[in-house]
This record gives sequence, structure tokens and C-alpha cells, in this order.
Amino acid sequence: MPEPDQRLFFLLQRAAHQLRTVADRRCVAAAGITTAQLGALFAVRERPGITQQQLAATLGLRESAVTALVGRLTAAGLIAKDPHPSEYRAVVLELTPDGAAALRAARPEIERFNAEMRELLGEDGFTGTAAALDRLARWRP
Repeated sequence: MPEPDQRLFFLLQRAAHQLRTVADRRCVAAAGITTAQLGALFAVRERPGITQQQLAATLGLRESAVTALVGRLTAAGLIAKDPHPSEYRAVVLELTPDGAAALRAARPEIERFNAEMRELLGEDGFTGTAAALDRLARWRP
């Protein structure tokens, strides 16, 4: 039997692509949003009044990418932009009722996806993988 592939970066990229493709397809079918949009909606729900700069930091994206993402979410009526109370050029983001509905619509797919990952990895593997990925996401060499 051949040795398992040890190229961790390559494996992470392949796994992320596969998981994102499946999850995007399911989220779009269930709620009309991609996983990137879902992440932004969760962040805005968790921090009402978040700025685009803060959202970029939360999502680990460049501000230019978040500007486009927020534009799409605003155009879809899922978030609202309001002037920042003290920063002239900044705006604050709020989840709209349609945005909250999209999160509710995506919830069954998120739960189904996690259940499938638990089945694939086993409960200990799921928990360990989630913890390891969280550590990797926070790693600052």
C-alpha cells in the first residue's frame, strides 16, 4: 500500500476546494448564497454595526474583496449599510430581515454538511480536525 501523501499545504488546498465546491452548491440551492456570503452574514449577525474593515479582518480577506462582497450582499438586500456614527468615510453593516432568512434557510445544509463530515471523520476526527484547523487559521509565524 502506498504511503499517504504528506504534502500538507497541497492536501489542505485540495480539501478546501472540494469542500467549498460542495458547500457552495448546497448553500446556493438552499438559500441563494455562497459560503463566502454565508460567512459574511454570520459575521454581521454576530457583530451588528461591524465596519467593512473589521469584516475584512474577521474573514481574513483583503478590503477590496470585502467591498465587492458587501456590494453583492447589499444589492441582494441581505445587509444594509449605514453611515458610521463617528468615522466620516466608514459605514456600518447590519443584517436585514432577508439576510436573517437566508441564514435560517442555510442552517439545515450546514447541519447536514457537518453530519456528513462527522460520519466521514468520526466524532473524534471531526473534533480534532476542527481544533487543528482553528489553530492553523490563527497561526502567525
